[in-house]
Amino acid sequence: MKENCIEKYNELAFKLSKETTKKYSTSFYSASKFFDPKTRKAIHSIYGFVRLADEIVDSFHDYDKKTLLDKLEEEYSISSELGISTNPILHSFLITVKEYNIPKEYIDNFLRSMRYDLEKKEYKTKEEAKDYIYGSADVVGLMCLKIFCRNNNELFDKLYNPAMRLGSAFQKVNFLRDLKEDVLSLGRTYFADFNIEKFDEETKLELIKEIEEDFNEARHGITNLPKGSKLAVLIAYKYYLCLLKKIKQTPAEKVIEKRIRVDDFNKLLLLINTIIMYKINPSV
Repeated sequence: MKENCIEKYNELAFKLSKETTKKYSTSFYSASKFFDPKTRKAIHSIYGFVRLADEIVDSFHDYDKKTLLDKLEEEYSISSELGISTNPILHSFLITVKEYNIPKEYIDNFLRSMRYDLEKKEYKTKEEAKDYIYGSADVVGLMCLKIFCRNNNELFDKLYNPAMRLGSAFQKVNFLRDLKEDVLSLGRTYFADFNIEKFDEETKLELIKEIEEDFNEARHGITNLPKGSKLAVLIAYKYYLCLLKKIKQTPAEKVIEKRIRVDDFNKLLLLINTIIMYKINPSV
């Protein structure tokens, strides 16, 4: 009877992480449907945990963010020792961390970057920006890679750098997409020595060139992903490339005036084309 109860709770925990993913990112949720069921379940738990921390630092403006983040970190630490959490999203994440041997270092670095969002408003050097991106994005990519590789350490080591470059690429595209909100609303600048008043076409293209290099390096890794995760990652990769292309085609002054997005029709078209190409050549 006791075992059945914990199974019900586990099921609820993963369901809430799934619904969190669906609620906060329709694009990522759509791509996640193409993971195999076991991988998809674990990836949703990663997203749920990451989103929970991100919402604290980015959205809970009328509340004491530092205290909330402290409580989340403390609860994670205590729950890790106990092997269970009364926070369902955190509980599903704990199960995934244990099953796929996700290093504590990744989680600590992620929470450290989230804390930077409360304490730090600008990054004056490339080293500072790289350190933030490592914690906010690269380690999330590595957590996902742990799931994809299913404890195959040799494959994990082979795909380690491409996974980090993909995480960096996604994050930097988000930075460009969200320039207006990050800089004008939250007062944050994530690019090294960035000045919104001097953001022109040349600056934009320099940043995009750096992101394109990340994407090129990441592409080699996608080719070697296991079958159960390759198509979903490829769809996400194609979507972010499409978004970057749209930002590239948008004048710099417009990039800081509005949030650039890919419309639903083009998202669907991209999805269909990627699936067709993958079916023709799964080794892509």
